[in-house]
Amino acid sequence: MKKIQSTCNYCAIDCNLDFYVENNRIVKVVPTKDYPVNDGFCCIKGLSLDKQQTSVKPSQLPKIKINGKMTTVEWEYAFKYVADKLKEIQEKYGKESIAGISTGQLTMEEFAIFGHVMRNYLKTNVDGNTRLCMATAVVAHKQSFGFDAPPFTLKDLELSDTIVFIGANPVVAHPILWGRVMKNTDKKVIVLDPRKSETAMNADYWYGLKGKSDLQLFYTVANLLIEKGYIDKKYIADHTEGFEEFKEFVKKYTLEIAIKKTGLSKEQILEFVELIHKGKRVSFWWTMGVNQGYEAVRTAQAIINIALMTGNIGREGTGANSITGQCNAMGSRAYSNTAVLFGGGDFNNEKRRQQVAAALEVDESVLAEKPTITYNQIIEGINNGDIKGLWILCTNPMHSWTNNKTFQTAVEKLELFVVQDIYDDTDSAQACNVFLPVVPGIKKEGTYINLERRISAMRPCLEKEENEKNDYEVIYEIGKALGMGELLKNWETPKGAFKLMQKCSKGMPCDFTGTSWEKLENSHGVQWPFREGEVLEEDERRLYEDGNYFTPSKKAKFIFEEIRENPLPLTDEFPILLNTGRGTVGQWHTQTRTREVQFVEDVVADKAYVYMNTILAEENNIKENDKIRIYSINGKDAVFFVKITENVQYEELYAPIHYIECNMLTPSIYDPYSKEPSYKATPVRFEKLEVEADV
Repeated sequence: MKKIQSTCNYCAIDCNLDFYVENNRIVKVVPTKDYPVNDGFCCIKGLSLDKQQTSVKPSQLPKIKINGKMTTVEWEYAFKYVADKLKEIQEKYGKESIAGISTGQLTMEEFAIFGHVMRNYLKTNVDGNTRLCMATAVVAHKQSFGFDAPPFTLKDLELSDTIVFIGANPVVAHPILWGRVMKNTDKKVIVLDPRKSETAMNADYWYGLKGKSDLQLFYTVANLLIEKGYIDKKYIADHTEGFEEFKEFVKKYTLEIAIKKTGLSKEQILEFVELIHKGKRVSFWWTMGVNQGYEAVRTAQAIINIALMTGNIGREGTGANSITGQCNAMGSRAYSNTAVLFGGGDFNNEKRRQQVAAALEVDESVLAEKPTITYNQIIEGINNGDIKGLWILCTNPMHSWTNNKTFQTAVEKLELFVVQDIYDDTDSAQACNVFLPVVPGIKKEGTYINLERRISAMRPCLEKEENEKNDYEVIYEIGKALGMGELLKNWETPKGAFKLMQKCSKGMPCDFTGTSWEKLENSHGVQWPFREGEVLEEDERRLYEDGNYFTPSKKAKFIFEEIRENPLPLTDEFPILLNTGRGTVGQWHTQTRTREVQFVEDVVADKAYVYMNTILAEENNIKENDKIRIYSINGKDAVFFVKITENVQYEELYAPIHYIECNMLTPSIYDPYSKEPSYKATPVRFEKLEVEADV
């Protein structure tokens, strides 16, 4: 029996696991002892990765719709067919008439080669479902810090004396992260969330503010901190710029207005201010409750501003820290060639273009010339007739896209819809005209970058069966079929792509030239930056300890803006606010993968449900498990079972994201800077249905 250390490819913690393998079968999965992230622990999802060796059928071949019927074909035929169709559509309609959508679950090397084929060679657009979860944090980091560089290490959760979670529910969404909190015996946990989430239930303080009132609260808190002198004047002077303008700006955000806008009491807001002030090591952690909003970037930056003005950054147990969603969202952000060049840098920066071209050993003219259009622009482009071909990898937008009926409409207009996935029965795969089957992570190799910038190795635990392909091989072979020729030199294997990205990273904040493909194997991983010639003295490191940022001045920027009017306020017709989020620890996104875990199947509902406040239910004569039809301001409606609770506020509902009905109701509204959808605040109304009503 052999032991293979690899990386869990579910959430952004990137736990390492030891797979015990015999006769090409995984017989046991054990969390890796002493790995800095999870140290011998993991959740039910990671422990169940071995289930994919039986649930994903071996020897799968591609399928192409021929004469209206999905027909199995050989791989070489599929590669040529997809390549020919992509070129044919471009020749007929223009370069940007095709597009791609990737995911946060691919390896860094798969992101890179997809970005090379689609963005560099075909000169078209590729966005990822990272846009749905982390685009807000990316823009906030880049504008405030000068680079998309989250400062923290997970160790900070154990060192902080005051931990503030904003729109984050790690008990359910990131249980290993919550385990780090539980190791901390000298901390206060504060939760800001409209819902009394599982994390709020375990907190010392819960502030149940109104949905999407976070920005109002943080500008007010900033004003109060300044008025009371609860700020670090030396840190502000030495390491930031724009504070005086910010100080003047927040004066109008008074306590009285905040009470009305947030629904919090005067005592609660003042208590929160005092907790921040009294903390010696205060850390602020946010995730989707902030990121998925119509003014999300400015909300994230309001959190950053408070960390900066109180000097709670760059020190142990501090930071303005974004909690990432998917396992390799960080790899997507830095190495997919979509919003920035490989390794970071703007597409119009001539010096940076020359550096990347030299690293790839190509002429500078080969590189993509501009950032991709965004996810929503791709879907809108299909619906308005500009985009005719779409290639998606490891994602299920028929379910997960906001206002998801708009994606269904888009699919019907496509001349080519390629779905590359490990399952052929997802909502999206059922609608495609080309299906490219690929193997799961237990048969892949590459690297992942987690939420604290740690690069770790994924190594194959099982050998592929006859006809099986991994994502990297499929993308590479389509590149060959497109006629890329010498442009694929050095891209033949994931290891080759790793070395190319390593060269691209040199001199950038995300530099990882100090490690190697071989050194990452059976290691503790390594957080970037780790430059060639450096000696790794600690497994867990944070950024900005020296007070230097990645801006031209090396100072962090205070960035702020007037609060925007809610584009979709509650109305007499739609008086209830629908909030969305994760349901249970075992569920993951659209439940495609976690349906393999028997425990999850046994304990979670198989139909969509929604949480309703006890009093609201009584007023509408609704009992537990009654059905209601929810009507959204977006014009769509869906049926849900009701779960009654006091943990949801009176005029709000909360629906888990794992059911396709949820995103039938969410709106086509986006943050103006990140273009991340506003999943968390949809005006709705509902009506009770009779038991026999058709669902």
